Amino acid sequence: MAPGDIEGHTLRHQLLVTVTGQDRPGIAATLFGALDGVDANVTDIGQITIKGHLVICVELDCPEEVTPAQVRRSVLSSDLGGDDRLLVTVSEATELPIGAIGRRLLVTLTSPSLTAAAIARVCTVIFESGGTCERVVQLATYPVQCYELVVLGADHGLLRAALAAESSRSGIDLAVQRAGLHRRAKRLVVLDADSTLLTDEVIDLLAAEAGVEREVAAITETAMQGGMEFSAALAARVALLEGLSVDTLASVAQRLELAPGARTLVRTLRRLGFATAVVSGGFHEVLDPMCADLGVDRVAANRLVVVDGRLTGAIDGPIVDRAGKAAALRRFAEELDVPLNQTVAVGDGANDVDMIAIAGLGIAFNARPVVRDAADAALSVPYLDAVLFLLGIPREEIDAAEDPEAADPQ
Repeated sequence: MAPGDIEGHTLRHQLLVTVTGQDRPGIAATLFGALDGVDANVTDIGQITIKGHLVICVELDCPEEVTPAQVRRSVLSSDLGGDDRLLVTVSEATELPIGAIGRRLLVTLTSPSLTAAAIARVCTVIFESGGTCERVVQLATYPVQCYELVVLGADHGLLRAALAAESSRSGIDLAVQRAGLHRRAKRLVVLDADSTLLTDEVIDLLAAEAGVEREVAAITETAMQGGMEFSAALAARVALLEGLSVDTLASVAQRLELAPGARTLVRTLRRLGFATAVVSGGFHEVLDPMCADLGVDRVAANRLVVVDGRLTGAIDGPIVDRAGKAAALRRFAEELDVPLNQTVAVGDGANDVDMIAIAGLGIAFNARPVVRDAADAALSVPYLDAVLFLLGIPREEIDAAEDPEAADPQ
């Protein structure tokens, strides 16, 4: 048996080649050309450039007789050896003891600004949850800062709870989800309307036109305090709109204000092939023109009864309430042939909880605590297009979708 063999198998080890320094064209090509002369297989590659500073890491699987010094000499014999702006190191590759479970989780940090102290606390939470940060990717620098951390080995439930506590303490939006192809496969995004897609509450705008703002506000407050179910509260508020002209509905529809980033969100999703829907406890008569303008694929909302051009104060058909929203999400998913685990639901109120709970990814957007507790992720920034970051869509792809020359698939 030859030296270095065990039962006919050559002993092998892993070496890590690292090149750091000022970036320039051709470094990677030269590096791998030099490694072509080494008896080794490439088993992993990582590369990143920050402000012109390059880091390339290459893991090699080599016979035991191939030493770090030999590999370094091979690399330095290339053009890289004559570049004093680059540092080349070769060392034994070692694995960190991160437990038996190797499942990857994705932690997304979103905030208008991030300090080193805040990032340190997040990293501490990951460590205390049994994980290690394998990679960090910047998703956006505007209108918020957003980073995605690939975490290996942490317990999902433990990490989610710990990050939720840290988010409440620091005010940084922190979300955790499983990595994998299913994440980019979420093909239906369902949005609540009032205070999510819109900055407005439509019922309040209609109440102002009818001169019943105070009465409607009082019923809303009672419902929010748990003194009235959503369906009963909505019926009572709509009853106060009796006699309002349908022309007023059209006027209100034209004055609706979209949440910052709403148009960007829908346009980007459409150009990336996602289906979109609005599921609301509001009214078709007001929402449909806006949704048509945005290019939303499906809308579920309430319909107002109109006689002789005026509201009767009644609602036509079953009210779209908390259960109705979840049912609409299921219906749209079935119509579009999208599995529920490939859906996203975004909302802010208690009547959004059921649809958020059944979606593959439930997102609370500037939401009340009860909604944040039920959601997989929460956003407190005012920009609705930050939802895209939770889908792993970086700012550069969003900007590409904003290009007027980009083809619209629909």
